Amino acid sequence: MDRHGLKVDLHVHSKFSKRPSQWILQKIDCPESFSEPSKIYDLARKRGMDLVTISDHNSLDGSLEIAHLEGTFLSEEVTTYFPEDRCKLHVLTLDITEEQHREISRVRENVYDLVGLLHEQGIVHVLAHPFYSMNDRLTPEHFERLLLLFQLFELNGARNDDQNQALKHILTNLGPEVVDHLADKHNLEPVGEKPWLKGLTAGSDDHSSLNIARSYTFVPGAETREDFFQGLRDRLSEPRGTPAGPKTMAHNLYGIAYQFYKSKFQLDRYLHKNLLLRFIDAVLTGTPVSEPGLFSRLQEFLWSRRTHIPFLHNQAPTMADLIQREGESIIASNPRLRQCIDDIEQSPWTVEKDWFDFVNDASERIIRHFADSVLESLSTAKLFNLFQTIGSAASVYSLTAPFFVGFRLFNQDWELVDECLKRYGHGWAALKAEKERVAVFSDTFSQDGDVARHSPGLFHSSQEGEPSLSVLTCGHPPAVSGDSFSFDPVGSFEFPDDPAIKLHYPPLLEMLKHCYKQGFSHIHASTPGPMGLAALLISRILDVPLTASYDAAFAHVAADLTGDFGMEELAWKYLSWFYAQMKTITVPSRAAMEELASRGISRERIHVQLVPVDTRMFNPHKRNGFWKTRYGLDDASLNLLHVGRLSLADNLDVLVDAFARVARARKDVHLIIVGEGPYLNTMRKKLKGLPCLFAGRLGREDLAMAYACSDLFITPSTTDVFGEQILEAQSSGLPAIVSDQGGARENLIARETGLVFPANDAKALFSAIMYSLDNPGLLTAMRRKARENSQRRSMLPDPALNTLSSLDFCRNEHKDRSRNQETVML
Repeated sequence: MDRHGLKVDLHVHSKFSKRPSQWILQKIDCPESFSEPSKIYDLARKRGMDLVTISDHNSLDGSLEIAHLEGTFLSEEVTTYFPEDRCKLHVLTLDITEEQHREISRVRENVYDLVGLLHEQGIVHVLAHPFYSMNDRLTPEHFERLLLLFQLFELNGARNDDQNQALKHILTNLGPEVVDHLADKHNLEPVGEKPWLKGLTAGSDDHSSLNIARSYTFVPGAETREDFFQGLRDRLSEPRGTPAGPKTMAHNLYGIAYQFYKSKFQLDRYLHKNLLLRFIDAVLTGTPVSEPGLFSRLQEFLWSRRTHIPFLHNQAPTMADLIQREGESIIASNPRLRQCIDDIEQSPWTVEKDWFDFVNDASERIIRHFADSVLESLSTAKLFNLFQTIGSAASVYSLTAPFFVGFRLFNQDWELVDECLKRYGHGWAALKAEKERVAVFSDTFSQDGDVARHSPGLFHSSQEGEPSLSVLTCGHPPAVSGDSFSFDPVGSFEFPDDPAIKLHYPPLLEMLKHCYKQGFSHIHASTPGPMGLAALLISRILDVPLTASYDAAFAHVAADLTGDFGMEELAWKYLSWFYAQMKTITVPSRAAMEELASRGISRERIHVQLVPVDTRMFNPHKRNGFWKTRYGLDDASLNLLHVGRLSLADNLDVLVDAFARVARARKDVHLIIVGEGPYLNTMRKKLKGLPCLFAGRLGREDLAMAYACSDLFITPSTTDVFGEQILEAQSSGLPAIVSDQGGARENLIARETGLVFPANDAKALFSAIMYSLDNPGLLTAMRRKARENSQRRSMLPDPALNTLSSLDFCRNEHKDRSRNQETVML
């Protein structure tokens, strides 16, 4: 007994559900546990509770089993409904008799009848987790009626504490005028004296015996059991305890499932034979495991020496073998996790962090193995192996599913909470930040600022009054200041034929924890790669809107890497599926919109948002003799420049053929290739002996000088939907020649900022190049016009340069190009 009052955990369960795994995976409303009532009693007493009760769902079985013990009383959690629409509620009924239980069971289907009975018989009762919409029917209007029906409300120990605090604020700021208004609105008489004065209780809502007494109710001044209940009636109770989080919920779910299967399969027999099982048992039951025998100690010794014993290595482990192997490795190498086995005195809310770390580490190792297998199959076009590997992915999901459920449950019902705060918060600053917060997930984010250029609307939305931007990436240092974050990858994969392309596997649980903590209101996937998949998963778990930027190059790269153009169609199937999950898709050109629409995505969800250009970085003033100084090229040479990934899918064979003709016609021309890719070696061979420079990859500053010091930019691609290099070239005062297909064409005004040639026609490209070189006056005029036109696409925060919305600008540009388009065919 606390010398100043009594402490009781009013919300503990013992009843066993036959199918706990279904609840974990499907979130059906049956959160019942498998805990022995005597164990619950002992743990509650051990953790300082003065009185003990068990509140099973619609049953007294659990509390009856301990009724003979000192300091106990009978309770149950009653499921009831609003009769109008079957909106489900849970009500804790405390200190009842078996006869009262039978009466409660008779009327419990109707909440009005139930409350009438409880009030008539003077039964202390509490509305459990008031903001939890169990069957997705709870609305602010229901909550208003609950304010009239109940005097005691629970701050639930297994729910989001921010929502608990919102409830507390609403209840402590009610007044007679609000209650009178609600009574008139709903034609419902308020229950009790001074119905605007509400009492608060707390309970752990424990289903696994792991969190008993984490949250509890304290009645100050109470010395006897009667004092405690009178304190509840007088609304003097105080909620106390340690707030729970998503990891708490997940820990409970793991505990429920493990305790069920431990009983079903009698796993006690194996505890001393398996290090992983001993750890799991200690963490998910909270009970000690006796000292390991000789066999167990021998097993641990062999594990520590396994790297020196070749026959213990499994070259082709099953997923179960992999989980067992990696799990034992993690425990054996982590003293803190080993301590969990030996020190059962640790509080479960301390152990839950260790459990998260263990599952996170184990899942990352398995994801790395799984992703390597998938990408190896993709890179070698081994589709049978691919489908076989994907089939084992369910094991990874099963390992982490309780955390997904925990984070989802803790992030739901906010719409209801926010609306109730607006109505009855009385000046309360909403628990969610007033300014919308956007997380941009990117695979390609680097110091070159890719996300800033490819997601312009989001990037500039960080201005005053607009949503703030946080860029999340993996394996790359963040390139913008502020809220951005780069996660350490679980692993990485380099494609054998193109080491420059490296995919990083994101740490899903760490990212989920980060996004939950940051409270993002919107998630944007800038690519469909691993980070895009992480964005999709996390947005679904946290139930926040998801948008994406379109990247068609993904499918073309798949064909390049495998040498199998059947893989391109497979990649398109994936892209179609991926973008179909999005609320809206941002595309950089009308060509991209058409391509995406042709794959079955509704046009109404596709929005054109033109890619901006950094006009300060890419500037004609950087024309400084870069090619002569750095590479020794003749100043008198006319330099033709191509920048981009060197891929056959970008029609570079057309450029090779056209330049071979140009080199025969003029001796003062150089072709400069910036970039790398699978077509590099082939291109070198085909251009051998011709005046051609392969400059490789260039940093951003060097690239800006490369543009400014060239005379003509050329790209024969028909698949480029961005046309980013065209923008950078024109901003540098460099006119361009592009094909008449693809997004690059939309960034150029024919005969004003460059020329257009028929796609896949090397002879026409040769004619366009020669026409430009033979007309220096036209080349100079296009250089000047290219720079002027690029000002309209500047990413610099100058209102004079950004007067048009992206869609309006696209429409105007389309009209201009329709008037000015002149395809060169000489």
